Amino acid sequence: MLIYAGPPQSLGTASQPRIRFGEEPKTSGTWRGRRVLSLHDKPAFELSFWCGTCAFLFERLEGANETCSIPDLEQRLTDGLQHIDQEVMTRFGDLLPRGDFLPLLLTIEPRLVHPCRPGDYFAEEQVAVWGLNGFWGLPENPRTPYYRTFDTRIDDGTHLFEFVVPMVPPSWNDPDRVAAHARELAGPSGMTAVAVSILDVCEPAGDITGDHAAHWALTHFLLDGHHKMQAAAETGRPLRLLSLLSVDASLAEPDQVARIPELRAVPPGTPADPVG
Repeated sequence: MLIYAGPPQSLGTASQPRIRFGEEPKTSGTWRGRRVLSLHDKPAFELSFWCGTCAFLFERLEGANETCSIPDLEQRLTDGLQHIDQEVMTRFGDLLPRGDFLPLLLTIEPRLVHPCRPGDYFAEEQVAVWGLNGFWGLPENPRTPYYRTFDTRIDDGTHLFEFVVPMVPPSWNDPDRVAAHARELAGPSGMTAVAVSILDVCEPAGDITGDHAAHWALTHFLLDGHHKMQAAAETGRPLRLLSLLSVDASLAEPDQVARIPELRAVPPGTPADPVG
């Protein structure tokens, strides 16, 4: 559920951001280098390729080895945000590259899934449209457990999927902290996690499987709230998420990014108006 969407804002730093979205050097004979999210200038996730016709992807790399929490904001986020907090947004924005971001405050109900197990988008919905990876003969592998939180049909040929991707896997979390958050979530709670997000719009160039469709993938890379997210998934309780949705880093047109508040305001599975 969408609680609030703010206007696009310029956030981030032009000098040494902790997180970057960008392109690795291309190898000989290739069109472009890998599209990646980097942490401390080390590739942390490989992302969907630039063409927009390849299958959607986030794949954890060795650089995804720490969280991005801000200790002096921890209690404010545990108490929960009732609106988009400018200070919280700016402080986390300072970890990011300078650019335009659409701030969203959402309520989510995360469900933890593992690669190639029931509920895995890459082994189910993606294979239905793109088929198996042509070289490996297997589904794409994100190499990390992740959370599914929302999906809805935009029109007859377009579907929105939403994911929350932890910077480190849940197995790295402290079980005692997860249990403490689970107890807090049992009562009234506005407990909030924070993520930097991108929208990738992917559509195969041809009819590969007979089930041609465009997939809009809204991916939240978790900056703060790894223990909270696991606790919410284990208890089935809702959690708030402050998303800083990057307009510049998304593999989508600005008008497509601008539709996300409208699409997240509808109940899961409810058709939205056709894409214009």
